Amino acid sequence: MFDSSNIIVGLEIGTSKICAVVGEITHSGSLNLIGIGQSRSRGVRKGEIVDSAMAEEDVRAAIVDAEQMSNAEIRSVYLGVTGAHIRGFNNRGNHTIVSADREITEEDVQDVIKNAKAYNLPRENQVVHSVRQHFLVDGQSGIVNPIGMLGVHLNVDMHVIHGHLNRLQNPIRVVNGLQLEVDEIVFNGLASSLAMLSSEQKELGALVIDLGGGTTEYVVYSGGIIKHTGVWAVGGDHVSSDIGYGLKVPLSRAEQLKIDHGSAIIEKSAQGQTITLPSEVGLPGRAINLDHLHTIMSLRLEEIFELIAEKLSEEGLLDYLRAGVFLSGGGARIPHIQSLAERVLQLPVHIGHAEAINGQKAALDQPEFTTAIGLVKFGSFQQKRRSSPGLLGTLTDLFRRQPST
Repeated sequence: MFDSSNIIVGLEIGTSKICAVVGEITHSGSLNLIGIGQSRSRGVRKGEIVDSAMAEEDVRAAIVDAEQMSNAEIRSVYLGVTGAHIRGFNNRGNHTIVSADREITEEDVQDVIKNAKAYNLPRENQVVHSVRQHFLVDGQSGIVNPIGMLGVHLNVDMHVIHGHLNRLQNPIRVVNGLQLEVDEIVFNGLASSLAMLSSEQKELGALVIDLGGGTTEYVVYSGGIIKHTGVWAVGGDHVSSDIGYGLKVPLSRAEQLKIDHGSAIIEKSAQGQTITLPSEVGLPGRAINLDHLHTIMSLRLEEIFELIAEKLSEEGLLDYLRAGVFLSGGGARIPHIQSLAERVLQLPVHIGHAEAINGQKAALDQPEFTTAIGLVKFGSFQQKRRSSPGLLGTLTDLFRRQPST
């Protein structure tokens, strides 16, 4: 049995699956992945809890699976959150230096950060992350640490992610119902980016798109900092629903058609080809046109990428993504998804995998595990920071660069 104080668990309560990943911080300080637990997800829609009892049962199954594989007792988790209610925006804080010598102190820095956090959110909303981007001193931008500089006007730009308080509490209550603690909640999109991107990719500019069952999260980095985050309540389940409606088959058959014969583009080889569906109880056998299946899938997936492209174009960010696009989530497994994304976004596209972590290589290479692995990496950074105050910096540093693990 592993020392529980060195165990970090990331838990993703997804629309299609529940995933618990167990990591261990070794004596040398490195992070090893030692176990993964999975179960189907039946109480979640569009990334949010709709049936607490069913969700709790499925989370329990994933936790037990992870404990058995890792031979570790799980007591707490870093919990991923998502949903259409989650929003991200950039905010600027202002502070005037009043000391006679105009030298900026640690207290001035804390004051300007506090002012940046004093934004007017709806009363029912809660901040999930406040990530510092950079400081400005008397209009000089791009300053990482202003302490010791001279100035009159100190500003700080921050990226703020917030969500509806009660809707954030629902998955926390499910976890607490299993007698487990929630160490922190983390936006799924940030967790995925933390798992996949290197410091160089963040500096060059990168777009991370996590294609889940019920939601699609995306995060934009440029110049080493987070510039934009977002969630669309559209994912792989909507593709299956479109197939079911378009081909007039039950949802279970539509899902299987997507998995067995799906494609993100309309392949020439599919023209004129048919798939024979065997007869089942109450369902007669029939033939399905393969190009019709691919057309339905391509239209929905193209729409997802177009929505993201439109938003990033509005923000003026598409020209700053020199490292390209990184896809994660179960949707990243759809054949030819890279080709479709490249055509729509006009950028190089890569299927992401977890970086800078050891163990369980098969899991590290699978895009559907990146969120849960990113949650473990987030937890390892937070645990090191608490054990060595002032040594590892802030939450900003976690998302600005890869922590040493």
